[in-house]
Amino acid sequence: MSGIGAPTADTHAPQGSRARPRPRGPVAVVDIGSNSVRLVIYENETRAAATLHNEKSICAIGRDMVTSGRLHAEGCAMALEALARFKMLADDLDVQAREAVATAAARDASNGAEFVRRAESAWGAPVRVLSGEEEAHIAAEGVVAGIPDADGLVADLGGGSLDMVSVRHGRTGDAFTLPLGPLRLMDAAKGDADRARKLVDDALGKLHLIGTKDRALYAVGGIWRSFARVDMEATRYPLHVLQEYEIPRARALKLCKVLSGLSRKSVEKMKVVSRRRADSLPYGAIVLERLLLACDLRSVVVSAYGLREGILFARLTPEERALDPLLEFAEGANQRQSRAPGHALEMFDWMAPLFADETAELGRVRRAACLFSDIAWRRHPDDRALGGFQQVLAAPFAGASHRLRALIATSVYHRHTGDEDFPRDIANADLLDKDDEQRALRLGLACRLAFALSASAPGSLPLYRLRMTPAKIVLEIPRRHEAIAGEPVQKRLGTLAAAFARKGEILIG
Repeated sequence: MSGIGAPTADTHAPQGSRARPRPRGPVAVVDIGSNSVRLVIYENETRAAATLHNEKSICAIGRDMVTSGRLHAEGCAMALEALARFKMLADDLDVQAREAVATAAARDASNGAEFVRRAESAWGAPVRVLSGEEEAHIAAEGVVAGIPDADGLVADLGGGSLDMVSVRHGRTGDAFTLPLGPLRLMDAAKGDADRARKLVDDALGKLHLIGTKDRALYAVGGIWRSFARVDMEATRYPLHVLQEYEIPRARALKLCKVLSGLSRKSVEKMKVVSRRRADSLPYGAIVLERLLLACDLRSVVVSAYGLREGILFARLTPEERALDPLLEFAEGANQRQSRAPGHALEMFDWMAPLFADETAELGRVRRAACLFSDIAWRRHPDDRALGGFQQVLAAPFAGASHRLRALIATSVYHRHTGDEDFPRDIANADLLDKDDEQRALRLGLACRLAFALSASAPGSLPLYRLRMTPAKIVLEIPRRHEAIAGEPVQKRLGTLAAAFARKGEILIG
């Protein structure tokens, strides 16, 4: 690999959120892989498109390809049945924009072209057969769509191939593809794990991988998502969100060693692993182990975004691709679920004097927290704090680490409860340090005061000026609005000021 930092394609690192484009109609993307055939129907073509439907069928059309050179007959029949069903679903949802791609097995098998023709007939639309390099680049674009600051090596492990692309500063570099998917590896190694390791080592050794030391491996593909679920279960991780789940190098290598030595029956006993992944997971662990060792990468970061998201991302304009995925999702949630959507950004500006020292990252966290601050208002009062917290914590947005997810969600909790201690049984303690907990509290209390002043009515907050001195947080209220400064406002201002180690003061005039 000619240097992981050598960029060749700009994927537009996100800028601040802006006016959201008018949503276009739904988009269906079909991915015909060596192991599975999947349909995802996105609600529209936007930066944070919701998923209307997501379905996969494990067909294993690439099984036994090393031995036979042909696609597996039974797997092909299952894939064609799935594609016919996918067409009916897309028709029923009146999906006009449809894309379908086929990857390693279809491009390499002697009967691949014949299968593609039948697949196009079943799906009712063209199927594009991707080269290995195209597949790698599109998957990397998907990773960057979900993790705009990705810095390291994207590795997409499908049933038939391992596709790798370097990423840095929102740009993708050289792409490589190797026939190391678990279905092929199982066939070539004949069940011998040591032989499988040698096959992987020999293939990786020819690439001269450089520039990867102490950077991240962005793992794409269902096999490695299963690997991550096993790690979550073993460590009792508190947040079951795969996007940006990170596994330190040493722990990943240890788990690779364990999983690669398991029999199919042992894997099947794991509740978090699909039975249809039982054969392939040990071989996926072997590939991951050898890749980590060859590249000296510091950690594994799971990307739930990959080839399909890359296809959707490519359909957007450059301006749309540059939008912040976290803020786009938060703005959409705010528009759909808040009492008065415009209030959130008024609140963001109003509280700014309290957070003058924040970094750009923490500024976008504060903006997202304001946008999410009122989405739980329809919940029962007893459930608003925890319900809102859990809703934000597990929301399907991208562009935020698990730490930032927990910080935003905890601020929403405090927006509803004030300075009550966060329940320790809601296990976010391992995600936030003391500084994060303090910031979430301050942010939540600032939102809480804002709602006491305005009841979410747009145009109210700009009437009241908030400022901070070395000893006080001062709230200035015009005399004609003096009545707003009742006991709820006084109490919430005092609580907010205490969180900043200051006194609260109200000035009327």
